[in-house]
Amino acid sequence: MAGDTLTTESYIKHHLTNMTYGKLPAGYVRTTADGEQHTLAQDSWTLAHNSEEMADMGFMAVHVDSMFWSITLGLIFSFIFAKVARGMHSGVPKGLQNFIEMIIDFIDSTVKDTFHYKNALVAPMALTIFIWIFFMNLMDLIPVDWIPSLMMWATGDPHFYFKVVPTTDPNITLGMAITVFGLMIFFTIQNKGFMGFVKELTLHPFCTPKWYVNIFLIPVNLILESVALIAKPVSLGLRLFGNLYAGEMIFILIAAMFGAGLFLGALAGVLQMGWAIFHILIIALQAFVFMVLTIVYMAMAHDVDEEH
Repeated sequence: MAGDTLTTESYIKHHLTNMTYGKLPAGYVRTTADGEQHTLAQDSWTLAHNSEEMADMGFMAVHVDSMFWSITLGLIFSFIFAKVARGMHSGVPKGLQNFIEMIIDFIDSTVKDTFHYKNALVAPMALTIFIWIFFMNLMDLIPVDWIPSLMMWATGDPHFYFKVVPTTDPNITLGMAITVFGLMIFFTIQNKGFMGFVKELTLHPFCTPKWYVNIFLIPVNLILESVALIAKPVSLGLRLFGNLYAGEMIFILIAAMFGAGLFLGALAGVLQMGWAIFHILIIALQAFVFMVLTIVYMAMAHDVDEEH
């Protein structure tokens, strides 16, 4: 695609656009890739043809490509680990079993260093988050044109949208972050009680021995603590999205150079290889950061003696 008739701007926009499935209302005027227009006779669930249709589909629209790849990679991760678990033996581990045991030991030691409470969910959740996010991030190393071009060839649609890196979609990263946030709230209430959770929001950071002073400080505390609480899932999701989105953007910009002449094409090949090697560190680091922050949030939810 880097060498076809698309302009650089349209090429970049195409690669940053998700395959979106949603509902368009009756009477909606659709424009095809050939410029022809037709009006929908009734409400229709369909794939969007352009960014305008994606916006008009509203909140209930689904990014099919993000959902497909995130679920598929989750199943691949589950299959690999389940297969190794069934073949576990007490002898000296070799090959894939040795590699997976190293990962499990690494996650286990990280959890033990950060989480000092009893909860059988935290370690498996940390392992799942790290491997799943790593797999999704790893898709960024596949050349940006390969899979979209294959899908366009298979469908015969030259404007087929198909992103392959789920973590460049804020719906995926924020969805995971909100799930972690929900678990944090659940365990906070479970361990500290509902009133303990309310006190965290209303009696910190400003608190005095005089109850009548605290009454006036409650609104201030509530505002400050609510902002800090809401910032946790937002920062958790947007950090992952921002780093992977920026990485994919650089890959797309480098790919756009391949159609700009022999010299720039050769330079693009060198830059792509160099950025891919460096990006391996980012891929693993972002998965690790998301996992560690999740463990920290779980520890905060279990710390009944926490001082603010």
